[in-house]
Amino acid sequence: MSARLRWLLVLGVLLAIGVPLSIVFLRTHEKVTHTEHLPPQGEASYNPLYVLGQALRADGLTTHSSPRIDLPRMQLAPADTVLLLQDSVDVPAPTAQALLAWVERGGHLLLRTSVPYRGEDAAQGPLLDALGVDTEYYEGVCKPFHVADDPGHSEFCAGLRFGIDPPQGIRVEREWGDDDGLVFVRLRKGAGTIDVLSDMEFLKGTPRSFTADDPKDSLADGLHDTAHRDLTRYLLEPNYGKGTVWLIYGSRPPTLWSRIFYQGWPVWVPLLLALLGWLWQRAQRLGSELPAPATERRSLLEHVRGSGEHLLRYGKAPLLYDAVRRAFLARLRRRAPTAAALSGDAQVHAIATLLQWPYTRVQTALQVPASKDVAALRDRIRLLIQMRNLL
Repeated sequence: MSARLRWLLVLGVLLAIGVPLSIVFLRTHEKVTHTEHLPPQGEASYNPLYVLGQALRADGLTTHSSPRIDLPRMQLAPADTVLLLQDSVDVPAPTAQALLAWVERGGHLLLRTSVPYRGEDAAQGPLLDALGVDTEYYEGVCKPFHVADDPGHSEFCAGLRFGIDPPQGIRVEREWGDDDGLVFVRLRKGAGTIDVLSDMEFLKGTPRSFTADDPKDSLADGLHDTAHRDLTRYLLEPNYGKGTVWLIYGSRPPTLWSRIFYQGWPVWVPLLLALLGWLWQRAQRLGSELPAPATERRSLLEHVRGSGEHLLRYGKAPLLYDAVRRAFLARLRRRAPTAAALSGDAQVHAIATLLQWPYTRVQTALQVPASKDVAALRDRIRLLIQMRNLL
């Protein structure tokens, strides 16, 4: 078979298998588009005014975001706008006075009342005090906000209602509320404007609740709502397009450790499990503690005495005597080899002469005692030890 015919045959087999499989796949599968709503990333994850800033930049306005108000860095101009989402209680008195002086030159300041969870007796801060705002006797109540496309809409549900008694030099230009208190007031101070709101939840680009059954429904809050966009545009009207917009969102980016803990767990959890497994493998014991081995409590002399008593108890007294006699004769061979080489009575006389002992006493010491005579055994062992020590 030629090479060309072989390749044609392979191509035919592939077509015979591939074409039916392709037809089956196209008939049994359908292309479906699915949209997945991902959580915010980067600045959008910690800046609730991120969407508002992006919308203002898209409209041609110069916009800056900051976690805290910093007047030396900001260098506010008379036509600028400052939206203070940061709690006004945290604004110190010198900063509050500087903001009011800037407003008098033509600035536009937007701020909100304190959050309800601070308590009724909590201070409301020098900025609200300077404007004559009083929140002591008011609660957080929703205010109906009827628009053409949403007649059942409500706003300002997350903040405290308030009353207003502006000091001299500040006048009320517009207010909105009812018998439960005000939710919005626009004040004029010099050439500038101050807007005080019950809350600013409608300005936030992130939803307040992610518990909706449909993810699309959870995007109805914030600036995704047309009514919220209209209300935001109305609030920014006094200096809109004239200067810089400063968005003070009052929060900080997540720290490195929080990012590692919440976002880096796919890395540190396996590493932690591997470390625990290695420690478990290297551990010698993970059960209850074993008792310490018993220490040796007897001395060598106690062992020797115990061995002797054992031999004496079982009728082995001659073995004890023989051991002491061999020890004596071993020293005799080293100190008096001539006497050690003798035997019988000659050896007894030689030892008696050497030690200057009576003949009978040496003879008694060298005689083996009876196995049952314990007194004679002790006496002969005592004599042998004395004779050994005298050599």
